[in-house]
Amino acid sequence: MRSNPVPGATRRSPRKGGVPRAAIRTKTTEVHGVTLSDDYDWLRAPNWKEVLREPDALPADIRGYLEAENAYAKRLLAPTRALQRSLVKEMRGRIKEDDASVPQPDGPFLYYSRYRKGGEHPLICRRPRAGGGKGKAKGKGREQIMLDADALADGKDFFDLGDTAHSRDHGLLAWSADEAGSELYTIRVRDLATGEDLPDAIPDTTGDIVWAGDSGSFFYVGVDADHRPSKVFRHRLGERPEQDTLLHDEADAGMFVDIDETQSGCFLLISINDHETSEIRLLDLSVPDAKPLTVAARLVGRQYDVEHHDEKLLISTNADEAEDFKIVSAPVADPAPANWRDLIAHKPGRLILSHVCLKGRLIRLEREDGLPRIVIRDLETGAESDIAFDEEAYGLGMDAGYEFDTDTLRFIYASMARPAETWDYDMASGERALLKRQEVPSGHDPAAYRVRRIFAAAKDGAQVPISILHRADTPLDGSAPCLLYGYGSYGSAMSASFRTRPLSLVDRGFVYAIAHVRGGTDKGRRWYLDGKREKKTNTFTDFIAAAETLADNSFTTRGRIVAEGGSAGGMLMGAVANMAPALFAGIIAEVPFVDVLNTILDDTLPLTPPEWPEWGDPIRDVTAFENIRSYSPYDNVTAQAYPPILAMAGLTDPRVTYWEPAKWVARLRATMTGGGPVVLHTNMGAGHGGAAGRFDSLKETALAYAFAIQAVGEGWPEASPD
Repeated sequence: MRSNPVPGATRRSPRKGGVPRAAIRTKTTEVHGVTLSDDYDWLRAPNWKEVLREPDALPADIRGYLEAENAYAKRLLAPTRALQRSLVKEMRGRIKEDDASVPQPDGPFLYYSRYRKGGEHPLICRRPRAGGGKGKAKGKGREQIMLDADALADGKDFFDLGDTAHSRDHGLLAWSADEAGSELYTIRVRDLATGEDLPDAIPDTTGDIVWAGDSGSFFYVGVDADHRPSKVFRHRLGERPEQDTLLHDEADAGMFVDIDETQSGCFLLISINDHETSEIRLLDLSVPDAKPLTVAARLVGRQYDVEHHDEKLLISTNADEAEDFKIVSAPVADPAPANWRDLIAHKPGRLILSHVCLKGRLIRLEREDGLPRIVIRDLETGAESDIAFDEEAYGLGMDAGYEFDTDTLRFIYASMARPAETWDYDMASGERALLKRQEVPSGHDPAAYRVRRIFAAAKDGAQVPISILHRADTPLDGSAPCLLYGYGSYGSAMSASFRTRPLSLVDRGFVYAIAHVRGGTDKGRRWYLDGKREKKTNTFTDFIAAAETLADNSFTTRGRIVAEGGSAGGMLMGAVANMAPALFAGIIAEVPFVDVLNTILDDTLPLTPPEWPEWGDPIRDVTAFENIRSYSPYDNVTAQAYPPILAMAGLTDPRVTYWEPAKWVARLRATMTGGGPVVLHTNMGAGHGGAAGRFDSLKETALAYAFAIQAVGEGWPEASPD
């Protein structure tokens, strides 16, 4: 691969009052004998790593262009300002401002988080358990605010609280925060007796924290100069970060590292993985100088997760062609694969999503026929019981809490129309206790809405699930506008759970739908495998089939559908905009991964090597190169009319760098023959997740929803690429 930058002239500079035009400075690159031309590569700042830490370091010409785009977006969407304010007010009205999580018991305390009225960030709290009894979240006592994230965020342009973890002796709270949006977290430790932070401060981490059993040290993951989580350290309180003990240094740039602990609290889990291969190392948390023990050396294509019970490890794995995973047991003393014994056999189509061990029990969360359930197994008798619900579409999750020796399992249930409910399930008696139902202060009547699940026939006959929410009084005669959401990558399934924000569209007559396209695991692991690498285009054609099916069944009509997706779902948006522009009234692409070919060809970017198992390696594999080149949204912009497009970016985003949507918008404007407008909004003080505050983030959602409403309504006076 060789590169040849060629200076070019500015076709049309950003101008006051007009549509911004990016300068053309053509860079040519030859890959596998193919010459690639990129007119807008200059939008990638040469000092982009510095910009992640110091946004003010962005070169002036790039900043000027992004600010011109923001000014254009503000000007174009000016007719929707009152609507945006109304949307923010509505969405805020559905948030219980002084909300609190259900307390989780741990020894002498109940731990929880809450918000003060008007607060953007949480308060991390505890109160005495007051004799609530094993596994019972009872007790009243004086609250201790361990950490006030509102106070920590005061005066900062950006603040994101990462992990919080109390020590085993309950005397300390380790916490992490990102103050730029670049996902570089600094870890600090608070003395809970004095309320003061210790001198310990560890920068450039992922933010995750696991305490050792002695409460005098903890473990964390360090981020290297390329922003890659690659090193695991033990930090002893009072020592300088440069004295920390290195426990693992991952040499393979294609693997990421993270940490967790078993529910038993006995072992640290050092997980080394990409999108198809994993390796886990155990470290005894009770031994001060313990060394990691590898459970099973990495083998390409083999994945596994580890839990612990007594003298055994319970391992969820796809080994032995268990595509949808099985659970095996292995002795802690020698957990090599030769000693793995099947406990829960593989069943095709039943995907085991996660598992956890509580004393005497193995609990697994699984999905079959697109719907989740929780299954509880008595490890002594083998008897099983399950928790499931009889609805067309719903979301279900479990929260094992802090304790291991308990009969209580907490789970959270919601449907698209029914607010989330938090339950405690007594695994001994089978009784359920409702602890909390999500409050919607402005009011919400589930009976006023309808939840449906239908299926679209894909090009190859695959049945693509679509989850649908609409008001009961919305006419289903094709007249309703529709917002169709999609993702379809990395095996991530889209939960059909309750979301308050889309209600602002649904209450205005929209049909809100989720397309469970291939590339996710909504219908098992095969559903994922059939939407990656050489089969990636299934993701796009599935989404198009979902949109057409919604129209064919009179939920909406062609040209009244607004498509929405973010990150890899933003790539989906770029692809369907190229493939079926007339189908959509608008496209909302949030932090969109649209410059796929250039990004996956660049192994200096921190996320690129771990991405090759997902997309293919176009540097070494000409077939992968041609495949990615065939669908990469930026590379496939053509001279055709495009629907209105809103692209949203974050300047300090390390996952989808700001220049991807910026380049995409520039090429669209220069190439399209009609339609539009094409709008770019860059948050100059945030990263991949946008604004961090719970109310600040509403403004970005309101911008997107106002765009959707305008797209199916009056449109824009400036609906021209010029």
